[in-house]
This record gives sequence, structure tokens and C-alpha cells, in this order.
Amino acid sequence: MTPSSEALITEGRRVLRIEAASVAALEHRIDEEFVRACRIVADAMGRIVVCGVGKSGHIGRKIAATLTSTGTSATFLHAVEALHGDLGIVGRDDVAILISKSGEGSELERLTGYLARLGVSVIAITGRPESTLASDATVVLDCSVAEEACPMDLAPTSSTTATLALGDALAMVVLQLKGFQEDDFAALHPGGTLGTKLSVRVADVMIADEYPSLGESETMKDSIAPLAEMRGTVPVVDADRRIIGVLTAGDLTRLMERDPDFLEHPIGEIMTREAKTARPEELGSAAAHRMEAHGIMALPVEDDDGRLVGIVHLHDLMRAGVV
Repeated sequence: MTPSSEALITEGRRVLRIEAASVAALEHRIDEEFVRACRIVADAMGRIVVCGVGKSGHIGRKIAATLTSTGTSATFLHAVEALHGDLGIVGRDDVAILISKSGEGSELERLTGYLARLGVSVIAITGRPESTLASDATVVLDCSVAEEACPMDLAPTSSTTATLALGDALAMVVLQLKGFQEDDFAALHPGGTLGTKLSVRVADVMIADEYPSLGESETMKDSIAPLAEMRGTVPVVDADRRIIGVLTAGDLTRLMERDPDFLEHPIGEIMTREAKTARPEELGSAAAHRMEAHGIMALPVEDDDGRLVGIVHLHDLMRAGVV
């Protein structure tokens, strides 16, 4: 009999609940042993070699990829292939992360023996802290789960999700220990959408030539043409071109609705003071995030002295592929 849609929905939700609980349980295991593992990885003089078999191997590949993309040189080594010639890639300055739910198996036992003779630090990620792998490791990270989400409690589901989450936690803490910043990330991701978001600067897309601005003593009548030309946002500056505010088409519209003599008002009465601004050297993605957070469409761009040097619009950032 084919299960009903309601039964399938219930089962899908059950799986997610079990896996979410398995990840949540890891929070209480983030302790000094975890910190020790992070410091070993961050201080490694060589590469991080991640090993696993089966589903643990698939998770290991992802952990190695995450470490590599966030500034820590890492590679994946299949535990079985390691024993048939590939161990040559492991050097004395490397650190090994061995992943195994059971922590048992002849491949792992032989591998840890070789790594011990080489003097390589071993971080074990296992579901059995009392296992052989754990006893041979330098540091043990417990990723045990109460149950698999598989209805037969056989297919690795909760255990692989928990291992992946623990690997992410390790990588993100190491990232901070190494002082890895957005510029470093951009250097490692030059291609695709991510590369664009991490390489396009405000200076690359801002309007920097022949853009209008207003003074606070001018009237709203003087603002109509600049607002139309600048797509609804015009910076307001003082005599030294320092930004003192911003005027938008929304300000004009609201004034028109409440005062028939709106054209005679000084701009200084209507503008928004303490305007949100951008800097030429900052990432376009950061400027776009600021616009979205405050519900605005453009930001005046200022130099180190607070002087107006341009204006950047959300639409221009979208055309550049930043958003």
C-alpha cells in the first residue's frame, strides 16, 4: 500500500527532528578538548589530512574542502588507499583527522600505528569515545548520536549530519584563530557569484563623476531635478562637501501629502541627518547588506574626512552581480 501524503510528510519531519536533536546535543561537547583540537589544526606547520571510509569518507571530503576554502591547507585521504601507497602524501608536520562512527577496523588501526611512528598528531572524530581509534588519538571529539534517523537505525543519517556539523564548528573556530578575513576569502574564491561578491568594491560601481548634491539652505524646489536625475536619493553636504544628510523622493512625497507649500521648505528641515554612508574601498556586498537592512536604495560614498566622493545605488550593485 502506498503511504499517504500525510504519512510521508510526518516521516520527513521526523527525520529532521532527529537530526536536529543530534546536532543540538553536540553543543554541550564543545569543551577544552575541542579547543585543543582547534589549536592543533590552526598551529599545524603542514597540511591537514582528513581520512575516513564509506559515509565517513564522504563527510571527510567536505570537511577537508571547508578547511581549504577558509585558509587551512587540507586534503582527503581514503583510509584503505592510504595503506596501498597513498600514505606518502603524509608528512611529519601534518595533522591527521580520522573519522569513524565505530572507531574500529583494521584499516584505521594500521593507519594510526603508522601516523604514531611518524609523530603526526591525530584528531579522532568518532561516535565511540572508548574505541580503539579514540585510545590511539591525540585528541578525541565525540560525535555520538542517540539514534539514526533511518527507520531501521542502519543507514548513517544522524551520525553523518552530526559529524559534518562538528567539522564545520572546527573549521570556523580555526578560521578565527588564524585571523582569516573577507579579503583572504576573496583571494581563494576568485570565480563565480561568490568571487564577484568578494571582489567588487564600492569604488567599482559608484557614480563618481558629475553627480548632484544639495545644501541644507536650499529649498525643496531645488531638489526636484536632482532627485529625478539620481533615482530618488541625493546627498546633502556642507560648504566643505562633508556629508550632513540625505534627501530622498520619499521625503518629498510625504511632505507633499501634508503641506501644499512643500516647495518652500528648506532642505535642512526635511532631510535625514546622520545618513548611512559607504566607503570606496569596502565590499559592494557590505554596502548592499546595509541598504537592505535599513530599507534604502542608495548610499552616499565618503572619504576618510567625511567628504562626498560619490553615490552607490542598489541597482548598480545588482547589475554588477553583487546582490
